[in-house]
Amino acid sequence: MKILLMSLILILSVIIICAVVAQEEKTPGMGAAIGGGASANVSGRTRGKDVVLSKITMVCGGLFAVLCLALGFYMNTF
Repeated sequence: MKILLMSLILILSVIIICAVVAQEEKTPGMGAAIGGGASANVSGRTRGKDVVLSKITMVCGGLFAVLCLALGFYMNTF
């Protein structure tokens, strides 16, 4: 059971990392201070893959937290 939970946590952590890295920036960052840089999405709404990646991040983050708590209770570390 412990190995299963640890494996699921590892898989979820890789999915979360990939989903976060694949998302586009929502703020212009430091590049806008130097170069100006206009935002491509003026309305402020997210579209397409960013919506899907955002939902994947939220769901996997919630599952990650629940699995970490379950692993903690299983190993009696709380």
